[in-house]
Amino acid sequence: MIERRTLMKGVAAAGSAVLVAACSGDGDVAPAGEGAPTPEAPPKAVLTAEPAAEAKDVAVLVPVTVRVVEGTLDEVKVTNPDGEEVPGGLNPEKTVWTSTEPLGYGKSYTYAARATGTDGKPVQLGGAFTTVKPAKEIRATLNPSDDAEVGVGMPISVKFDAPVKDRKAAQAALTVEPSEEVEGAWAWLSDRQCDWRPKEYWPGDIEVNVTAKLYGVHYGGGNYGKADVTTKFTVGRNQVVKVNTPDHVMRVFRGGSETASYPCSNGKDADPNLNTPNGTVIVMSKEPTAIFDNARYGYTNVKKKWAGRISNHGEFIHENEENRGNIGKANTSHGCVNLLEADAKAYFDSALIGDPVEITGSTADMPTTSDVMAWLLDWETWKSKSAV
Repeated sequence: MIERRTLMKGVAAAGSAVLVAACSGDGDVAPAGEGAPTPEAPPKAVLTAEPAAEAKDVAVLVPVTVRVVEGTLDEVKVTNPDGEEVPGGLNPEKTVWTSTEPLGYGKSYTYAARATGTDGKPVQLGGAFTTVKPAKEIRATLNPSDDAEVGVGMPISVKFDAPVKDRKAAQAALTVEPSEEVEGAWAWLSDRQCDWRPKEYWPGDIEVNVTAKLYGVHYGGGNYGKADVTTKFTVGRNQVVKVNTPDHVMRVFRGGSETASYPCSNGKDADPNLNTPNGTVIVMSKEPTAIFDNARYGYTNVKKKWAGRISNHGEFIHENEENRGNIGKANTSHGCVNLLEADAKAYFDSALIGDPVEITGSTADMPTTSDVMAWLLDWETWKSKSAV
């Protein structure tokens, strides 16, 4: 009996030592029956944005995009330096937000987005970026102007106020939409001018919309398009003038039928510098009274009525009563088509800017140095001047 009691006391003492050790340690040993704390799982939703935070020289035409994976977007705000929000919208699934307006040049934008994950946990994303600052913003103009009515030979002309290095990029931003199908092509006449003409004359009585989405287009050398430009014009009736210089007659055709003919005197046949040169040109402008100067041939400040300019080389169709004795009989002008006053007025009133004037029979050809040369080049040559 004595031995058994001694054994029990030893077991109890050992148990007491174990309990003390478990309760008085430094925490490295967990209490019996308890595990270590479980860390909280991270949110499932992942937010990303393009441009990325701190991005620089961002293109103004690339939309800002915010995406979420494993969740839906609750709110997205992109603000400009003035605190104004950039317009944008969500896709139907509410997983992608995309801006819908071009950004401004050389500006800093901030974005902030909130989303809720499929696990119900919220996530947020913020950042800022800056857009490209052009070395130069190049302005463009379009002709014909809005609501103009023009003739069937009228080209569309885009002119830039500085040279364009990347012609392909600029041309890709140009669109011509006639109200009926018309084959045509763009041609670069210089590094500042790109014109479009139809393969044949325009059909009469159609509408044409032209869009030049040039804002944000990089022209090379750090230069960018300043603004988009558009125009909408009407092509009027089909009227074509034909002058075969040896005949001393100017004929007017409407819809292919001759509707008027006027005796005329054309440029001097003996002097190529004074010819009315061969080629198809267009009526470029109309002036009730025009002033002519040519010191080389001894005249200045000469006024003539009912003048229609047909080239930048110096040729007009106009009244010249002082040359009445030669009109219909001999070519004695300095290159212009001279008409009697009544005939000049009748033609002037019938003409539209862009009406073709087809000249044949001369000993010289119209030079292709003008910025209006749409019909002086054959179709294949014209197309070869395209950048795309």
